[in-house]
Amino acid sequence: MPGHDLPFSKAEYDRRLELVRKDMAVRGLDVLFVEDPSNMAWITGYDGWSFYVHQGVLVFLDTDPVWWGRNQDANGARRTVWMDDDHVAAYADNYIQSTERHPMQDLAALMKARGYGNKRVGVELENYYFSAKAYLTLKEEMPNAAFVDATSMVNWLRAEKSGEELVFMRKAARISEKIMDGVFERVQPGMRKADLVAEIYADAIRGLDDAWGDYPAIVPLLPSGADASAPHLTWDGRFMQEGEATFFELSGCFRRYHAPLCRTVFLGKPPQYLLDAEKALVEGLEAGLETARAGNMAGDIARALAKPLEAAGIERGARAGYPIGISYPPDWGERTISIRVEDKTVLKPGMTFHFMPGLWMDGWGLEITESILISENGPAECLCNRPRELFVKP
Repeated sequence: MPGHDLPFSKAEYDRRLELVRKDMAVRGLDVLFVEDPSNMAWITGYDGWSFYVHQGVLVFLDTDPVWWGRNQDANGARRTVWMDDDHVAAYADNYIQSTERHPMQDLAALMKARGYGNKRVGVELENYYFSAKAYLTLKEEMPNAAFVDATSMVNWLRAEKSGEELVFMRKAARISEKIMDGVFERVQPGMRKADLVAEIYADAIRGLDDAWGDYPAIVPLLPSGADASAPHLTWDGRFMQEGEATFFELSGCFRRYHAPLCRTVFLGKPPQYLLDAEKALVEGLEAGLETARAGNMAGDIARALAKPLEAAGIERGARAGYPIGISYPPDWGERTISIRVEDKTVLKPGMTFHFMPGLWMDGWGLEITESILISENGPAECLCNRPRELFVKP
């Protein structure tokens, strides 16, 4: 029977499947194999911590999708996907970490049995979860098939969020606010970072009201002092120090949907260079938010952000944001649009981004960011509602 607790209506899944099939037809695909767990969940509802083994969803033009994966995960599929049980297929456990056989041999047999052995098959070639060995094995097992690169095909279809999805993202935003409020309340000199992260996780998982917390796709990032010049350091057993800035990159997560939020805390009296950087960054952020309108381009946001920073003598080479929504580890971005000058993607209502112009400079770092929604009219809406400033705690 279909999943017992589907996060979305059947009409929503039908809408998504229609989008996928239309794009398949444009690309001339007979079948699409999706291994990205975010795309799997978006199409079918499947939700489980099983993405460390080969699994995926086969999307056809004329019949319901088939979830395919490890036998011990098949019951999880039956309990989470919207399709009937006969659209769940599984391979035996002796395929796992074997040097004698590969799960893609089972998938190839399944596709050939359904008449797709000599068809055009879309695969996500540039993806965390689809290995080179998987691709080579499929090609070897299906020599008469034509494999077509469908990297990010479904990711792009996810760009404009439905009303049902935005409900989840707003709940994730409320959790993000709760987490960040907890950080501001608790952080102090002498506090062990590991203890602070334990409280961050407690707030993230407890959530609030009817929004229980799911695990985020990225762990809390909170480097301090000179370590804050590196954007992706996590935590350790050291203690928070007076006279240091720490940025906190965090996200609430509800039913796999994210709303990242970053703020920076300084313990003590901040130096003038940090206050000057804060002023320029906030000015750039607000200029970018004003520019983030339907009909403008992603690059327009980056240009608006850059002017105040450049005027303050601050140059940053990184992109300033990316789309967000449903996601699994190791990344909460959708891996499509980038907020950078050369990106000419036209912004559309319903697109959601983490507007993320972090400053990672020589010996220090500063992050003040927003999760934003492109509106029907007017500037972008911020999903979280917390002051855009450097937080100072004497």
